[in-house]
Amino acid sequence: MATAAVAAAASAALASIRERQTVALKRMLNFNVPHVKNSTGEPVWKVLIYDRFGQDIISPLLSVKELRDMGITLHLLLHSDRDPIPDVPAVYFVMPTEENIDRMCQDLRNQLYESYYLNFISAISRSKLEDIANAALAASAVTQVAKVFDQYLNFITLEDDMFVLCNQNKELVSYRAINRPDITDTEMETVMDTIVDSLFCFFVTLGAVPIIRCSRGTAAEMVAVKLDKKLRENLRDARNSLFTGDTLGAGQFSFQRPLLVLVDRNIDLATPLHHTWTYQALVHDVLDFHLNRVNLEETSGVENSPAGARPKRKNKKSYDLTPVDKFWQKHKGSPFPEVAESVQQELESYRAQEDEVKRLKSIMGLEGEDEGAISMLSDNTAKLTSAVSSLPELLEKKRLIDLHTNVATAVLEHIKARKLDVYFEYEEKIMSKTTLDKSLLDIISDPDAGTPEDKMRLFLIYYISTQQAPSEADLEQYKKALTDAGCNLNPLQYIKQWKAFTKMASAPASYGSTTTKSMGLLSRVMNTGSQFVMEGVKNLVLKQQNLPVTRILDNLMEMKSNPETDDYRYFDPKMLRGNDSSVPRNKNPFQEAIVFVVGGGNYIEYQNLVDYIKGKQGKHILYGCSELFNATQFIKQLSQLGQK
Repeated sequence: MATAAVAAAASAALASIRERQTVALKRMLNFNVPHVKNSTGEPVWKVLIYDRFGQDIISPLLSVKELRDMGITLHLLLHSDRDPIPDVPAVYFVMPTEENIDRMCQDLRNQLYESYYLNFISAISRSKLEDIANAALAASAVTQVAKVFDQYLNFITLEDDMFVLCNQNKELVSYRAINRPDITDTEMETVMDTIVDSLFCFFVTLGAVPIIRCSRGTAAEMVAVKLDKKLRENLRDARNSLFTGDTLGAGQFSFQRPLLVLVDRNIDLATPLHHTWTYQALVHDVLDFHLNRVNLEETSGVENSPAGARPKRKNKKSYDLTPVDKFWQKHKGSPFPEVAESVQQELESYRAQEDEVKRLKSIMGLEGEDEGAISMLSDNTAKLTSAVSSLPELLEKKRLIDLHTNVATAVLEHIKARKLDVYFEYEEKIMSKTTLDKSLLDIISDPDAGTPEDKMRLFLIYYISTQQAPSEADLEQYKKALTDAGCNLNPLQYIKQWKAFTKMASAPASYGSTTTKSMGLLSRVMNTGSQFVMEGVKNLVLKQQNLPVTRILDNLMEMKSNPETDDYRYFDPKMLRGNDSSVPRNKNPFQEAIVFVVGGGNYIEYQNLVDYIKGKQGKHILYGCSELFNATQFIKQLSQLGQK
């Protein structure tokens, strides 16, 4: 059985994990050879059969158009009702689960397709492989099973430098799953194995064996021990090693091996609850945004019916926010007011170009009127030709402006309705231990400031960040105010236990000492006539400060001595004997690092790492997490834990 990922990695000395995973997928769709064309130079037509896991891996990387260009005429879910298409090859991309294998065997028996290319997202076991072989024999379809591949692609890439483990069944590896008080040892083993399997796939696709560092006594340590063992076993198997000679890492991860820093979500519970101020993180916090797609509900005006005026029906719209979108790439990490301003500028430059085309059209209408018109016409033909050739670009620009106008407007509505700028600024002050200008009780009791959930988030951040826990009397007062504001107190129950349990209670993660600067209340951020009237919204300017995860990475990547990370364990899967020590053998700073958060991550941390690495010449980092949640999803998990 071949391993496609090795071949793909070897052939592609590529920069980003996104490109590497895309190359591996394209190769798979070409029957695991670089390029398949038929005699006419067209791609070979085929159908793609995937399960939900496969769908989640492919959708952020390849558009429907790209699939069509590669000859995929149909893409169908494995467990949907599918009609036979007897003269077409089928490419399968699925997890090697019991039910998936059963369904594939059924397809063989029903002779649905001309030939079968079976690709498994994770490695398939020997016994399951035998099940397929038996089914193929029984159905006399042995010759039709063209290839069986382990793809090692069991992770989802969202950005050039960001990945998550899963979207389907993510509750299996969630913060709640890892921190449940009643979890059994066997259940915990399953959670850890699931995480390790995905991380192993990630490093096979990356084509590099990392040096692993992790904190002690945490779930991250369990992941590190298992991953070290799995990498070690694979390296020892000379014939089947997926890291042959480790020469695959040419490209970004080149001369030096990357550092993998495994951190536990529990080292910082405040950041995932924090209200945010940058575009991408805001979209994830307040809108329905997952796997790079945002879903909006837009109401269209008011309709008058016999029963009186009522809002028109809601239109559901979906937009893909991908690396192809230049505006998104440039501004996803910018503070929101800057984004609103940039959308406005883009709109103005588009209108100027559009006016130029309209002007040329009106001149063209003067044909044959008089001498002057004729000479004007010849002058303008060249201009018109260039205008026509720039039309596709102009239309694309218009599409992106409309997209970001709609998305930014939806975000702005949340900011205004919930006073998110006030929350963001206040939380920044709490986290950076700055003096607060108004009391916490005032905000909690203000009926106009935010939802019950916003208030709960604010209070939890305060509770997590203060060294001195509030006295029982104060706590009761806060609890009453929170209950009056309609808050569910379960998350607080859990955080209380968590704080009592963590030894860190004496020294919670510190968040630096700088804070945001408010530019005062701008009556408008943009000129009048702008789409985005930001009246009443503060224009906050972000000051760069490293969050706990970034600080830990900085210590380990730059080999700094720091009490926070000095006792982190050190694993080198390439060493013959697993030497367990916290004494690093490597004394040089690392050029490449992967930070992986066990128990869930968020766009705030990702953005903080992106900003940190901008100042480091020639260094690269990747951010990964077991699941990507926003504050609403995280609060829900804390609430479930607090009920126990």
